[in-house]
Formats: sequence, structure tokens, C-alpha cells
Amino acid sequence: MTDSAAPSTRPPRQPRPTPAFPIGLIALDLDGTLIGDDLVLHDRTVAAIRTARERGVAVSIVTGRMTSSALPFARRLGLVDPLVAYQGALVRALPPPAADPRLGRILAHRPLAAAAAREVIAWSKSVGLEPHVNHLERFVIQADDPRAEDYSTFLGARAEVVDDLRAWLRFPISKVIAVATASEPIPESILAAGRRRFAGRAAVTISHPRFLEFLAPGVSKLVGVRHLSRRAGVPLGRVLAIGDQFNDLEMLAGVGHGAAMAGAPLPVRDAARYLAPPQAEQGAAQLIEQLALASPEVAARYADALARGHAHERSPGQTADDSAA
Repeated sequence: MTDSAAPSTRPPRQPRPTPAFPIGLIALDLDGTLIGDDLVLHDRTVAAIRTARERGVAVSIVTGRMTSSALPFARRLGLVDPLVAYQGALVRALPPPAADPRLGRILAHRPLAAAAAREVIAWSKSVGLEPHVNHLERFVIQADDPRAEDYSTFLGARAEVVDDLRAWLRFPISKVIAVATASEPIPESILAAGRRRFAGRAAVTISHPRFLEFLAPGVSKLVGVRHLSRRAGVPLGRVLAIGDQFNDLEMLAGVGHGAAMAGAPLPVRDAARYLAPPQAEQGAAQLIEQLALASPEVAARYADALARGHAHERSPGQTADDSAA
């Protein structure tokens, strides 16, 4: 990571809420955390989350996906608590499985201004990225987008095609996502450049090695988690959040029990209190078993050991307080 990128890829300095037990709310990223490229929820992960739910712990998926794309995974996990979509820009109630097939009601929505979105689209193209638009449950692309089919497959949703994306944008939208046209990850320097260019007009993050996302100012997954925390009556110190990418960073730094998946970018690992085992080893399930399913006394001992172990792995110059900054 370059020096110029460093200040823009770390969260603002703020104290982490004091970790407390028992865990009352679990906030889970989806891609790269619960599922890998095969999009499969493994039995151990399902069992750990269902057991937590049965014991009265609130559990929510907190994702960059649209709600309808994440809903099948929430159903498989037996979730009933609201689902946070679009990096915290949208929170929807989760309707009962036997209910009307329409999605649950919108509890919160913070869209990006149309003027900012139009400028984001032009800038994204200028740096070699292909922009798309997400609004509520709509996925909109320009007719000449060469990778529309790939992204439709990833989302499990069909795209709406328009001739001119900028001309179509006449109202605030949930987010713009700009996709790398090459197979290489988006450099952190591009993330930093986007944050400088749109400071005060859009929140900018990376949700996947090839996805750069633009949202309304101030939007992050932590905003969604705070909504869940208030709704469940659980203080942030008793929240366990697990994620693997830059879009998870504020969430991991802003709760008592923030865990980064092994292989997460360095600033994300530095923001977390714990480091979880890899997704391929059901690392999120292991952490839930240790911190949410064990007794509070045993969980506290696990947590202290995990935090001490992670402290030795932080980047040079990082302290325990810095990791929460």
C-alpha cells in the first residue's frame, strides 16, 4: 500500500466500544466471510448460526448485495432479523418464509444524489472501470457493458439495460458499483483517489477485489449495524461483526467484537480486534462457536487469547488502540 493510500483506507480514529459478554447481536458479511466463490453455505456455518438464533442472539446479514440477492442465504440460515444491504444504505425487514413473496418493508434507506452518481459514472470510466447502478432491487447497466452477464450471474438478478446510464440517472439511487475490467484487484490507490475526488459527496469503498462502490456520504456497514443494535436493544460492545473487505472496516472497528477473516486487506485486519480462520475452514462458524455459543466466562477467555494473538500480527507501529481507530 502506498503512503498516499494509507490515510484514505483506514477508518477515522475513534475508541472501540468496550467488549462485553454475552454476545447479543451477530452482524455477518456474506461474500468472502460466510460463502466463497462457490456460493455455498456449509453445514457447520448453518448450524452455528441457527444455534445462536435458538439461544436468543439476534443475527443479521450485512452485505453489499441487494436484499433479494442475499435473501436465499438468510432463509437457509433461518434468520428473522432485518437484513442490511448496499453497505448499510438499505435496511429491510425480513418477512416470514410463508409470507407474501414480496420483500419486507424498508426500515432505512440513504440514497446517493443523482448529480454525484452521474459524476461517479464518468470518473469510473476515466479510470478504466465499468459502472453499474443499484437502486432498491433494481440492477441497471449500460447497453455496451461487456460483463453484464457475469455480474447478473453473481447477483442472481437480471439487469435492466439502458442506452445511456448517466442520462437515465434523474433521481437518487442506492449505489453505484464500478467493476474492474481486468482480472487483477482494484489497487488501493484507486480507492484513495476516489475518496479524495468525492469527499463529502459520496462514501467510497471496496466490497470485492474487483468492485469499487459509491454510496451516500456517511454510509457504511456500521450505520446499518447501529440500526440493528438499537432495534435489538443490544449495546455495540456486545456485538460480534465478521467481515473480509474494506467495506467491512468501519463495522469491525466500531463494535466490541470485530473480526477480520484471514486474508483480509491489511487495513481491515488492523481495524479488527480478532482474526478469524479462513472462510474455507468455516472461520466465521468457529468464531461464533467460541464467542457466542460458549458460556460468557469461557467466551471471555477465548476473546482475550484471540485479541492477544492478533496483537502480535498487526502491521508495524499498530497498537491495540490503533486497531480500533
